[in-house]
Amino acid sequence: MATVSGLESFQFQAETKQLLHLMIHSLYTQREIFLRELISNASDALDKLRFEALTNPEMVENDHKYEIRLKPDLANRTLTISDTGIGMSRQELIDHIGTIARSGTREMRKRIQESQSAEAFADLIGQFGVGFYSAFMVADKVTIITRRAGETSATQWESAGDGSYTLAEAERSGCGTDITLHLKQPDEENGIEDYTDRWKLSMVVHKYSDFIPFPIIYEGPAQEPGEPETKEIKIETKTLNSMKPLWTRKRSEVSDSDYNDFYKHLSNDWTEPLKVLPLKAEGTFELDALLFIPSQAPYDLFYHGSDFGLRLYAKRVMVMEKCEDLLPRYLRFVKGVVDSSDLPLNISRQRLQQDRHITQIRKWLVRKLLDVLAEMQEKEKEKYLKFWDAFGRALKEGVGTEYEHKDKLLPLLLFESSHDPKELTTLKSYVERMKAEQTDILYLTGESRKVLENSPHLEGVRQKGYEVLYLSDPVDELVVQHLHEFEGKRLKSVTKGRVDLGTEEEKKQQEEQVKKKEEEYAEFLKASQKKLDEYVKQIRVSTRLVDSPACLVTEEHEYSPQLERLLQKGKGGGPKQRRIMELNPDHPIIKGLYERFKANHEDAVLGDSIELLFELALVAEGSEIADPVRLNRLTLDLLKKSVQG
Repeated sequence: MATVSGLESFQFQAETKQLLHLMIHSLYTQREIFLRELISNASDALDKLRFEALTNPEMVENDHKYEIRLKPDLANRTLTISDTGIGMSRQELIDHIGTIARSGTREMRKRIQESQSAEAFADLIGQFGVGFYSAFMVADKVTIITRRAGETSATQWESAGDGSYTLAEAERSGCGTDITLHLKQPDEENGIEDYTDRWKLSMVVHKYSDFIPFPIIYEGPAQEPGEPETKEIKIETKTLNSMKPLWTRKRSEVSDSDYNDFYKHLSNDWTEPLKVLPLKAEGTFELDALLFIPSQAPYDLFYHGSDFGLRLYAKRVMVMEKCEDLLPRYLRFVKGVVDSSDLPLNISRQRLQQDRHITQIRKWLVRKLLDVLAEMQEKEKEKYLKFWDAFGRALKEGVGTEYEHKDKLLPLLLFESSHDPKELTTLKSYVERMKAEQTDILYLTGESRKVLENSPHLEGVRQKGYEVLYLSDPVDELVVQHLHEFEGKRLKSVTKGRVDLGTEEEKKQQEEQVKKKEEEYAEFLKASQKKLDEYVKQIRVSTRLVDSPACLVTEEHEYSPQLERLLQKGKGGGPKQRRIMELNPDHPIIKGLYERFKANHEDAVLGDSIELLFELALVAEGSEIADPVRLNRLTLDLLKKSVQG
């Protein structure tokens, strides 16, 4: 840091430098979005001031005007975006303007590299909270003068986008922020228009910011189209936006483009929403709501610490930017606003959580959203599949937490299954296809469909023609922990406990055959168990194997192999379970080993072979090998013997 003529000079953070370079040197056509971004920031500053003034009224005068002004200066080629919002302190200027979140920058650079179109690059700007820097697309230099509400002094920030900025003391009559852009010369070839032109400013405001709930006032030359320039410049003031909150207007009064623009302003997602839900409640409580289901998942949807929540208004005044109490976490992807006339303006977060109106609103919103999704699933299948691809994983999280509306949530879930290699199925459709003698909804969890399809656990099930759900998403383990039955049918893992297949008569015959075989193989099973006692707690005859010699299973109450692997990856690891190993007595390998055992109980080949079968069973289910060195040696010995004849 150096001090020259009362100015303090700072270097931008490295990530900010990289971002500025992208802004200034990347070519695309939508440079006008800089105004959308700066107006959006000004609107947020006004919202924050109005909110803080509810609990700290001395911050502002009684007649304080909440407004945004656009002030073009044709002679000096500048455009000033001025607001009377909360403003920034000197330290906040350094924190918010000189520094940006590293993870956001890194992700944005990745998205830019992936996107090939100019429009896609422009759309990313607001999405990552870096909208202010878009000013450098049209300006050679940017000057900020800002004064924090409650403070008496102002600060000036200035930069030419060259990797450094300066700070100095300044004066401002009240709280708020003035951002002055020293504009580049108009250049049609590179898409730089004249942003001192009243009509251009009016068009951009109408296009992107008509719904902003504060007046956006043009304060500049009053020149009509085609009117010659005169020496006398008449200054006019004119409000450019309609300001009426979109959520209070009738659906017939609002165009799709208005809804789309509002969604983009609200969410920082510059793609159009998948579904728009204008909602109104009257009766026990009154509210207007405007909700949106996005068309794509944000990059931080599954980050544990990511913020979510609807914007909450009381009598058209924002009282909370992100109210998490209005929707459960599994619906965190929903964006929008809720405006209730039943809430006091000065409600605190603690009181909000206890307020009965919030509880009622939450129940009502959840019910409405699940009804909308059900209707989409029934009438707009392709749209629902697109929704599911983006947010299905989040929706599944609700199985463990949603009790009041579980009957509405469960039919919305989609799963892969053995019924169709491409089509997803609902639980209801699965139940409708069940064979007459089938009593359980069968499923298998694992890392991928490919691994699951080739699992030896499916051999007996497949032979009987039973359908199996393939649960390869990590969240599916949460689903089956909390979903024990559907429409009276129990969910049953084909890797847990005994699997009894067929009619009651067939099950009885199977049970008798297994009992007979286990009596016959008792000594062999006992010797094999002794060899693998470190890893398995029991070796028994299988009812589920047809083509494979062995597989590993767990008890009904134990973790599945997939859940065990996931827990092992977590901090501190997870429990190691001793499994049950099942052998197929009809397989040639098992028959051969049993014959060798009868001939010589001490045959060394028996121990090596049972160890090899155990390791191969782990490989077949996608689990980690117990002893890689041992497996390698056993396999090489086997190959050597086969080569030597």
